[in-house]
Amino acid sequence: MAKKSGPDSTAALRMLTKAGVKFEVHSYAHDPRAESYGMEAAELLGLNPDRVFKTLVVQADAQLVVAVVGVSGQLDLKAVAAAVGAKKASMAEPVAAQRSTGYVVGGISPLGQKRELVTVIDAAVLEFETVFVSGGKRGLDLEMHPDDLVALTKAKLAQIRR
Repeated sequence: MAKKSGPDSTAALRMLTKAGVKFEVHSYAHDPRAESYGMEAAELLGLNPDRVFKTLVVQADAQLVVAVVGVSGQLDLKAVAAAVGAKKASMAEPVAAQRSTGYVVGGISPLGQKRELVTVIDAAVLEFETVFVSGGKRGLDLEMHPDDLVALTKAKLAQIRR
């Protein structure tokens, strides 16, 4: 288990450490010009993009919802809405996403968010022994077992990738 504290510590790292789950920290030099934060992580860490999951905040009817989906695909907003019993869903405004999670866009982690939101993770997460998610800032990814990710986020599993 990796332990992280000090100035580079994030709420996600603190949550994983406190939970006692096994995880690995992977850092890379983030390029501010990168168009896709998730694909940048996959490329710079030399990973199959299917194992790297991005965290998106969605407005589903009147509630904010966290959607976690592989960076190699696109989020199916209709599927997210259906998974949480909403009529429709759209991408949340970046300011709303940052305010509710406590993280900046491009570094939003599904773990250790300021406000606990309903979370839906694409069912494909279970296809891998370990997966990568943002560690709570750009240039920081966390590798962990998908069962731990689902348990710690209290997530629903659904096919939300298209």
